[in-house]
Amino acid sequence: MTLARREGEVWRVTAPEPAGDPATLLARLGDAAGGGAVAFGADVPLGLPRAYAALHVREADFPSFLRGLAARPEFFAVCASVAEIGAGRPFYPARGLAGMTRTAHAAALGLAGAAELCRACDRATAERPAGAPLFWTLGANQSGKAAIAFWRDLLVPALHAPDPPALWPFEGDLGALLAPGRVAIAETYPAEALRHLGLRFAGSKRRRADRQALAGPLATAIARLAARPDPALAAALADGCGDDPAGEDRIDSILGVLCVLNVLAGHRPDGVPADPWLRRWEGWVLGQTAHPR
Repeated sequence: MTLARREGEVWRVTAPEPAGDPATLLARLGDAAGGGAVAFGADVPLGLPRAYAALHVREADFPSFLRGLAARPEFFAVCASVAEIGAGRPFYPARGLAGMTRTAHAAALGLAGAAELCRACDRATAERPAGAPLFWTLGANQSGKAAIAFWRDLLVPALHAPDPPALWPFEGDLGALLAPGRVAIAETYPAEALRHLGLRFAGSKRRRADRQALAGPLATAIARLAARPDPALAAALADGCGDDPAGEDRIDSILGVLCVLNVLAGHRPDGVPADPWLRRWEGWVLGQTAHPR
C-alpha cells in the first residue's frame, strides 16, 4: 500500500509498504488519520456482475450481499472442476485444466455466455483493454484471488464491526462518504489511473527499466496534485520500485493512491453513470468516465 497524508495544503506521499494484517488494516489507517476521514482505494473488484446478481442473489444490494457471506464461507472456495461450480461457489478454476473455458464457467452459473461474467467496468473502453472477470482465478490477468482475499479477510469482518466502512459507489459519491473518523473504500484500477494522469508505459510495468522510465512523468503528476513524495518514495521511483517481482505491485499501489488524490482534487468525477445496476450491484472504477465498448 501507498499512503498520502494531508499536511496543510499538501499531500505527503509515502513509499509503498506491505499492508500487513488485513484484520487490523482499517483500524491502523483510522489511527494514522488521527480522527480524519480515510479514502481507501483498493485494486480489487467491488461488485457483482448484474446477470449473476439478477439470477442468484436475493439481498437488496452488494453491501448486504457481502454481509451475508459471513454465514457462507464456502462461497470463497475455488472450484477445481466445472461440476463444482454453482451460485454458492462461483470462483473457478483452482488450477489449469485442458479444455477449460470461460464459456463453460458461465454456463455452469446459468449465464447466457462468457460476457455475462463481466461487470460493465470490467469491459474494454476506447481508452484501455478489458479487465478480467470477477470469478476467474487463473493466470496473470485475473482478479478473482484478490477479490477472495479482500472480501473474506477484510471486508466481510469489517462490515460486521461497530464502525463499518462505507463502500463507494453503493452508499453514495466518495465526497459524501468521507466523514471524520470514517473509512470509505473505492475500487481503483491501475490501468485506468495511468490514463487519468495522462501517462503511459513505454513498454511493460513488469520490467524495471520501463518503470524507471516512468519516474519523471510520475513525479510531475504528483506535483500537479499538490503532493510531495517523501525521500523513500522518490528513491523508489528512481529505482523502478525494485528488481523483485513485487515491483509491479509497488507501481500499481502508487498509481492507486494518485487515482484517489486526482478525484479528491476534482480532476475526475466521484460518481457513476446513470445506471441503477452500477450503484446497487456492479460498482464502478473510481474516476472512470469512458463507457464500455
